[in-house]
Amino acid sequence: MFKNFRKEFVPTKKGKIFCRFGGVGLPLVLLHGYPQNHWMWYKIADELSNHFTVIIPDLRGYGESFVLKGDKEHKNYSKREMAKDVIEVVEHFGYDRFFVAGHDRGGRVAHRLARDFRDKVIALSVLDICPTLEMYGATDQNFATNYFHWFFLIQPSPVPEKFISKDSDFWARNCFYKWSGGFNFKNIEQKYLKPFRQYKRIHASCEDYRAGASIDLEHDRKDLKKKLNIPVQVIWGKKGRIGRIFKPIQIWQKYTTKKVSGTALNCKHFVAEEKPKETVAALIKFFTSVS
Repeated sequence: MFKNFRKEFVPTKKGKIFCRFGGVGLPLVLLHGYPQNHWMWYKIADELSNHFTVIIPDLRGYGESFVLKGDKEHKNYSKREMAKDVIEVVEHFGYDRFFVAGHDRGGRVAHRLARDFRDKVIALSVLDICPTLEMYGATDQNFATNYFHWFFLIQPSPVPEKFISKDSDFWARNCFYKWSGGFNFKNIEQKYLKPFRQYKRIHASCEDYRAGASIDLEHDRKDLKKKLNIPVQVIWGKKGRIGRIFKPIQIWQKYTTKKVSGTALNCKHFVAEEKPKETVAALIKFFTSVS
């Protein structure tokens, strides 16, 4: 795992971001989802580093990166602020332009990153998500049942924090095994569970979702007519919620003037862990085709 990488705490304006850095070629940033951290890329990072210089941070509030308290407007965990952290990390390593791939919450940070820093992102790959605005707009009983955690985590502090902190391992495992359909996380789950036991990180992750239901939507609505001008790739699990509820390629095509390509893998939510060979092949093919 991460054989070709070094570990580093990168200073940013708001705090230190933990990340792994290694490889050769054009830079590729990998952003993790909930309730995970950078370890979610462990099965594919080494192969990717043979083709790209790979930068894998823990998002603010997650893993080993800095934590801020929530604020009334949830600005501290807006995707805009989280995207700024990523820019500072990339610039720390001396790069101006880069590829970015994000899974779950990391995909939402990656989307905002591509919107706010249009001259820096060469191409975008999103894993098992559709745009936040589209997903909230599709809310009905089916969506609310499948994504009940969205509506639980956005409740005012400290309601979800108190419930989750009583048994954070139970909550996280429920997310892992329910969203993957029983995939075996045994070899890696402690990498996720240990930092998530910290109350401050439970709070940070709730703030991430609260921002997603408030300030992030405001930003997205303001930018709705400003389409991206870069290639976008979508990878999703055809057995998962995105595959059942949405038409990812058609939806993402509304957000960029360039071609959207994509593939459905025979799995559920955690595509990089459930189907690593297929995921890494798709990422390499996509990013090398636009470099």
